[in-house]
Amino acid sequence: MRVVFVHGACVRDGAWWWHRTAALLADRGVASVAAALPSCGESGAAAGTDGPGLAEDVAAVRAALADGDEPTVAVGHSYGGIVLAEAAAGLAGVRHLLLVSSYLPEIGQCLGDFGGDTPAPFLELDQDSGTFGVRPELLDETFLQDCEADVRAQAAARLARQSVRVIRQPVSAAAWRSVTTTALVCTEDRGTPVARQREFARPAGRIVELDAGHHPFLSRPDAIRDLVLTL
Repeated sequence: MRVVFVHGACVRDGAWWWHRTAALLADRGVASVAAALPSCGESGAAAGTDGPGLAEDVAAVRAALADGDEPTVAVGHSYGGIVLAEAAAGLAGVRHLLLVSSYLPEIGQCLGDFGGDTPAPFLELDQDSGTFGVRPELLDETFLQDCEADVRAQAAARLARQSVRVIRQPVSAAAWRSVTTTALVCTEDRGTPVARQREFARPAGRIVELDAGHHPFLSRPDAIRDLVLTL
C-alpha cells in the first residue's frame, strides 16, 4: 500500500503539511507522497486570473496517483477533496479515499457550492489579481489552535495565494461514488463548523469523528496514521 496526500487551499509545500503523519506511516513501512497543486503556485506558474486552476490541479494529482503499481489510499484535505473527486476517477489502483474536513462533490458541483453567499471571514479575495488567501492574522485561531507554537510558525510561512477561479470551477467526475470513501469529521475545526462537516460527509460510506482542529495530520498525526492503516 502507498498513500498520496493532497493538501487544502491557500497553502504550498504539501510535503511539509503532511510530514508528521508521513513519518509515522514510514515507520510502519508505508510509503507516501504529497502532490503539488499548481493553482497554489506550486508548478512555477503564478496563481491569478490567467494562472493554473482546477484542471491543472486535477492533472497534477492524477499523475501522482497513477505513478505506481501499488494499491493506493488517496488522502485529501479540505479543497483536496474537490480535486480528488475528479483526479481519482477511473484509476484502478486507487482503493480508498480518505477525506479530511472535506467535501464529496457531485458532477457539476464546485468548491463554492459548499460555502455561504459571502466569503468566509478568514479569507481575503483580491479580484484585481484573481487570487485569494487566508488572512495571516486569523490563521492560528481558525485553523491551528491545537498545534504547537513551532508548528504554527512554520505553517504561517507556507501560506499561499491561490487562483480564485478554482472556487467556481466544477468537477467532471465524482470518484467517491465508485471508490470506497471514509470522511473524517474534525470536531474542533473552527474553519468548517462540525455541523457543516457532518452534512458534507453524509454521502461517504464511512464517517469517523476526531477531537481535533482543521489540520489533524499536524496536531494528531498518530490518529491519522492509525486511521490510514485501517484502510
